Amino acid sequence: MAGSKYDLLKDKQTELIRKALDGSAFIASADAPALDQLTDAADSLLKPLPTGGAPAMPWGDLGWLSADGAQFSRDVSSSDITSWGSVSPTRSDVTADSSTLTVACQETNIRTIGLSTGMDMSGITPAASGEVQVQKPSRPSSRFYRVLSLAVDQGDAGEIYIARYMPRAKVTGFSEQAFGGGDDPIMWGVTFTGYEDSDEGFSESWIFGGPGWKALLEDMGFPAAGA
Repeated sequence: MAGSKYDLLKDKQTELIRKALDGSAFIASADAPALDQLTDAADSLLKPLPTGGAPAMPWGDLGWLSADGAQFSRDVSSSDITSWGSVSPTRSDVTADSSTLTVACQETNIRTIGLSTGMDMSGITPAASGEVQVQKPSRPSSRFYRVLSLAVDQGDAGEIYIARYMPRAKVTGFSEQAFGGGDDPIMWGVTFTGYEDSDEGFSESWIFGGPGWKALLEDMGFPAAGA
């Protein structure tokens, strides 16, 4: 439309549309070092995952995931007060706000087996034949993990990272597992729920970074880095 006032108001930037072209889910036991900073100040690229101490399970990649990648869900509950003469609540308070992450792992390894069985794999020793047995306990205990889901995109100036970090999460759901032919591998699907870590002071952190992200800061409405 010629002379449209809307043309003066709109601000649409195709370079700000993000996709998760690649990514991983990393986990560690709750006694592993917490994630401090995802990227390096010098070049904005990814830093190595934290090391140190003697955790039951150090930081590691869960490996290949299904094409669905990492699926997040958020459940918010509230308590509403209704008042005489008002058709909408006159007060609303959030009573619960929980986040979950679901991944379908395609690799069979010590981490995916441990998540799906709920076992502490640090005490598992293969037999002389190489056989590994994992028995389901009669009274499973809650096992907490640190979980980092990382998505990688590409911008004109380089990689863009979008991550979600749960410093204290536990497996609260399991996907069905099938042993069969066809196109699908044996899957290890689990759902994590995030809980507040008393040392970190939060249950989930959204993290954005990378050289491509840094180059777009002002286009997205942020101040320039170091400003």
